[in-house]
Amino acid sequence: MSLQAAIEHEMSSPYVGGAPDQFTTKALPSKRASAHYKDATFTGWRRENGRVGVRNHVVILPLDDLSNAACEAVANNVKGTLALPHAYGRLQFGEDLEIHFRTLIGIGSNPNVAAVVVIGIEDGWTGRVVDGIAKTGKPVVGYGIEGHGDIATIAKASYAAKRFLQWATELPKEECKVAELWVSTKCGESDTTTGLASCPTVGNMYDKLIPQGIYGCFGETSEITGAEHLCKERAASPEVADKWFKMWQAYQDDVIEAHKTDDLSDSQPTKGNIAGGLTTIEEKALGNLEKIGRDCTYIDALEPAEAPAKGPGLYYMDTSSAAAECVTLMAAAGYAVHTFPTGQGNVIGNPIVPVIKISGNPKTVRTMGEHIDVDVTGVLRRDMTLDEAGDALIDMVVRTANGRLTAAESLGHREFVMTKLYRSA
Repeated sequence: MSLQAAIEHEMSSPYVGGAPDQFTTKALPSKRASAHYKDATFTGWRRENGRVGVRNHVVILPLDDLSNAACEAVANNVKGTLALPHAYGRLQFGEDLEIHFRTLIGIGSNPNVAAVVVIGIEDGWTGRVVDGIAKTGKPVVGYGIEGHGDIATIAKASYAAKRFLQWATELPKEECKVAELWVSTKCGESDTTTGLASCPTVGNMYDKLIPQGIYGCFGETSEITGAEHLCKERAASPEVADKWFKMWQAYQDDVIEAHKTDDLSDSQPTKGNIAGGLTTIEEKALGNLEKIGRDCTYIDALEPAEAPAKGPGLYYMDTSSAAAECVTLMAAAGYAVHTFPTGQGNVIGNPIVPVIKISGNPKTVRTMGEHIDVDVTGVLRRDMTLDEAGDALIDMVVRTANGRLTAAESLGHREFVMTKLYRSA
């Protein structure tokens, strides 16, 4: 079916999603067949520190909630820049403050970001973020509002943002090997189809691409409850296994047991998970772990927003299972593409990282097809193998790295949520 015919079919469909499979892996095949993923290449932006980005954003980054308005005003003045408003940054302390800084610095350092303008209420903490991003070698400036006011700060920052944007638009792209990609994963609104089709599809992708040298990442600490013994066994060494288990146990002790009013049933599984047939956290956990494939082992367990430092391979990150929080933390760790299996239909996106949606649920693909990038319902119909599904996802990862907008990007989903550990001072 031609693209024009597919669009006409979409518009005439009685369903919101229309004929989504025409817009996923079947109608627009890549020129680089995923069966040859070992030789696959993409064109990306080589950053000053050697990392490769698949997007080229100029970010206006608020240090704190007080600076959101100024950042949004700059982005309004300079079209094509991207403000990232968020809710925190005042009177945080200790580890909560460290995660805050690690996340902001990590977002600005992500290879999908070409340049950054940081605005904060005062100069000290603003400078800390600027200095952290500057270590990558990319252009970054910062402005404090106190002593100047919004209008003067917005004016200065707008001039800087305009210069950065014009500079970024002329940056050349270069051909890169698929091994240079950093690809993270998290699932959302899981159901019975997720553990059977879309999560194993991601696992198949990792089993093929991790040996080629990519960096991978999975997380969702609470969602591994009930399968923690299986996750521990997938560590690359006893030391990594112990490090991971301490993270998981700390969540049980310090969060669940310390604050529960009953049990996890109001949050894990979610109402959507239950509607999709998952009745226990154990069922959900077993499906979640399908995302790491059959052969992969994780080589380190990372703190939230911590950048991997042990070379190529699969990493675990201690994250919430909340979609926007988790994807934000992985973006802050430097991951440039995110794969997101969904059953019931999670619509999450991210401002700087393209989020690729994979679904094996025929109802979701039919009724929410505008959100799905890779249709793997054929796995359940037995007209697509998991190996073929993994190839289809690799194909979509390469196409996305080459510039194809994901469904979430084209629909304007830019969810950006900072993680907060405890009350502010």
